Amino acid sequence: MLQTHCMSDDAIPGLRVLAHPLRLQLLSILAGTAMSAAEAARELSQTQANVSYHLRRLQAAGLLVATEGIPVRGGRAKRYRHPGDSGEHLTGGNVADHRQLAAAMASELMRRAGSYRPGTGITFTDAEFTVRRRDFEEARSLARRLGEVLHNSASDAAAAAADPDSGTGTPELVKISSTLFLFELADGGTSGGSPDDDGPAPDGGTPGDPAPGGGSRR
Repeated sequence: MLQTHCMSDDAIPGLRVLAHPLRLQLLSILAGTAMSAAEAARELSQTQANVSYHLRRLQAAGLLVATEGIPVRGGRAKRYRHPGDSGEHLTGGNVADHRQLAAAMASELMRRAGSYRPGTGITFTDAEFTVRRRDFEEARSLARRLGEVLHNSASDAAAAAADPDSGTGTPELVKISSTLFLFELADGGTSGGSPDDDGPAPDGGTPGDPAPGGGSRR
């Protein structure tokens, strides 16, 4: 569960690094357990070269940390983990960054929607209105807390599954989707963009940030 907060240091990477659906998927699976590029590639049905490229970009942005290595032929392979508070490294970015991230999130949400379990409940809120500043700040605080709860739960569940003899028992598990993109709008309300907006790259990536060849095997 990625948590981001607006910061002012221009040297800190912006939201643009997230504007690719595969990177969002990587952050999701690496929140609960550390994986190597090969393991993540198998989990997401991607090529190892493609996953390795995106892992390097996410690590450079401070969104992943390298943990223990695993033996591979001729050496050791890094494993990567996504800390829940790593989004603190990101700036809010500009309008173009937000639009690219929103497009990537929409694509990822559509993918997950195909796995919805029929008959189960959902919690849905969609809002574009004016509220009191203090209430907005309270909502942001609650959103951060929600991220912490889900991220910590994913880590605990992965640890219990990996060590069934830990004495903690096997928890009841449920696989979930959670997406929250909470931000302040400029005066004037809804913006439909402009004809000059480039938008996301054709492959769902970030303009000027192409991935190497060898995309999804799905």
